[in-house]
Amino acid sequence: MSASDRILPATCVLWTAALIASGIAPYDRLTWFMEVLPVLIAAPLLLLTRERLPLTPLVYALIAVHGLILIYGGAYTYARTPLGFWLQDLLGLSRNPYDRIGHIAQGFIPALLARELLLRVFGISGRKILFFLVLCIALAISAFYELIEWWAALLIGAEADEFLATQGDVWDTQWDMFLALCGAFAAQLLLGRWHDRQLANFGSAKAP
Repeated sequence: MSASDRILPATCVLWTAALIASGIAPYDRLTWFMEVLPVLIAAPLLLLTRERLPLTPLVYALIAVHGLILIYGGAYTYARTPLGFWLQDLLGLSRNPYDRIGHIAQGFIPALLARELLLRVFGISGRKILFFLVLCIALAISAFYELIEWWAALLIGAEADEFLATQGDVWDTQWDMFLALCGAFAAQLLLGRWHDRQLANFGSAKAP
C-alpha cells in the first residue's frame, strides 16, 4: 500500500472525528456549518477520484491539515479560537490572528493542489508560466471566497458577522486575498522541489 493509499483513509477518519467533536457544541452553529462545508465537499471528491487520479502524499497531507484548520475555526469562530488568543498575547497583536493564518493556508495549500493538477492533467511544462498560473488560481480561489462572504452577509445579515471575522478591520478583505497570495508564493518556493520529487517517484501519473 502506497503512502497516498494510507493518508487518504486516515484523513477521512481524522476529519470525521474532528467534525463530530467540533459539531457537538460550536460557538455558533451556522458559522460552524459554513466553515466546515469545504471539508464536507472535499472528502467525497477525494474518495471518488482516488482511483482515477490519486494525488501525491504531500498534497493529501496538506489537504488534511487544511481541513483541520477549517474545522477548528468553525468550532470557535475564527475570531475566538484559543490558539489565536494565545498567539495574540504572545506576539502583542491587536486582534486574534487565526483568521490571517487561515487565509495564508487558503493560498498555501490549494497552490500545491493546483500545481499538481496543472502538471499532471494539463501538461503545463514551463516553470515560469506554471508558477504564475498557480498564483492566479490561488488568488482566484481567495477572491471567490470573499464573494461568498459578501453573499452570506447580504443573505443572512448580522448573523454572518462571525463567519466574516473582520474584527473591525475595514481592509480585512484585501488582507485576506493578499495573505492567500503570499501563501501560494511561499508554497511554491518552499515545497516545489519536494513536490517535484514526489511526482517523479509517483510516476507522474496522467489522468485518464
